[in-house]
Amino acid sequence: MDLRDAVGMAAGALWSQRLRSALTVLGIGLGTAAVVTFVTFGASLRADVVGQIDTSTANNIYLLSTPSDEEGFPERPQPVFTERDLSELRSIEGVDRVVPQGTVGISSITFSNSTLARQSVTATTPEAFSGISFRQGEPFESGTDEAVINRRAATVFEQNLSVGDEVSITRRSNETVDATVVGIVNRTSSQLPFQTFVQQPRFYLPTEPHYDAVVESPSLGVNQRAYPQVTAVADPSELSGTRERVRSYLNDSDASGLQPPGYSLSARTGGDIADGLEELINRLTRFVTGLAVISLFVGAVGIANIMLVSVTERTREIGIMKSVGARNRDVLLVFLIEAALLGAVGSLIALPIGVAGGWIATSYADIPLTLVPFWFGVAVLVGIAVGVVAGLYPAWRAARVDPIDALRRE
Repeated sequence: MDLRDAVGMAAGALWSQRLRSALTVLGIGLGTAAVVTFVTFGASLRADVVGQIDTSTANNIYLLSTPSDEEGFPERPQPVFTERDLSELRSIEGVDRVVPQGTVGISSITFSNSTLARQSVTATTPEAFSGISFRQGEPFESGTDEAVINRRAATVFEQNLSVGDEVSITRRSNETVDATVVGIVNRTSSQLPFQTFVQQPRFYLPTEPHYDAVVESPSLGVNQRAYPQVTAVADPSELSGTRERVRSYLNDSDASGLQPPGYSLSARTGGDIADGLEELINRLTRFVTGLAVISLFVGAVGIANIMLVSVTERTREIGIMKSVGARNRDVLLVFLIEAALLGAVGSLIALPIGVAGGWIATSYADIPLTLVPFWFGVAVLVGIAVGVVAGLYPAWRAARVDPIDALRRE
């Protein structure tokens, strides 16, 4: 029996049991579609995060004080970098500008009779918006009651915010600040890279006069503002050397004397954080993809089940095939092709479903869709392999059927 005849017989047998075959194909297809969806979303997230860091923050050096045993990314940075530290950092060779960032504790923000509950807004300097493209408006000026918002913040109230609108910010002391929105951006250059894909509403105020966290400078003995995060923007051609000079300064900085026990200072570039983020995303993608692979095993069980039932129902047909000259390997080939067809059709149907799922996921996360054709080919091959493996035992049973006993069966 040649391959063409075997494929024709296998396709005919599946067509004769259309409903059963369709349900089996659906099982393997949903499992493969889940894998494609999670792989597509993971690739899109990785491309978006790494792309943003490579294009906009690669030459940023992020200074923070975080727990020494904390792995990954900072969650509780301490306000330890004083104004004296900022001045010293600006004088380091290779540092183009220094951007402090702190938080102002608030309870709510009100606009046009609509109130948004919030715990804090970000205080920074106009330099944070250097080189940033504004959707509307321009940076705020230091010493003013002006605000810059991101595009997500512009849509959180019942009426969208625009440049020129005024918002009322209620601080935890119940003091109210009326700030005029002067600019709308996607992000600022001083944000940590992993904050760029978390599309939360962000409100930015100038540190002067709104930021009031102060400590006593160990070097000068006077009270100064202290910030939990400082971004030193370096000359790209001297990034490595500048980072080492910044790290060397930290040993003698005010921050080194102000940080609590169990905390340590870190100076990480956008590339350092990109590597950590990429590894984290890869781990999450592997984990959720592994969960999706479980559904492939469910599909494999479905293929094995339909093939075993098919062998039982077609025992007499198998006997006739053997009586007219079909060999064991011919019967084995027919049933293996049936199983492979179920897996292949399920995988091919799963590709558009999986891509659609990835598009929905990336749209919800507000990141660009990135397709990985390599994984599409892998998905089809895995579907075929799952079908063949699941059909091995049923095909072996079919090939072992005794033709005399088979012809006696009604």
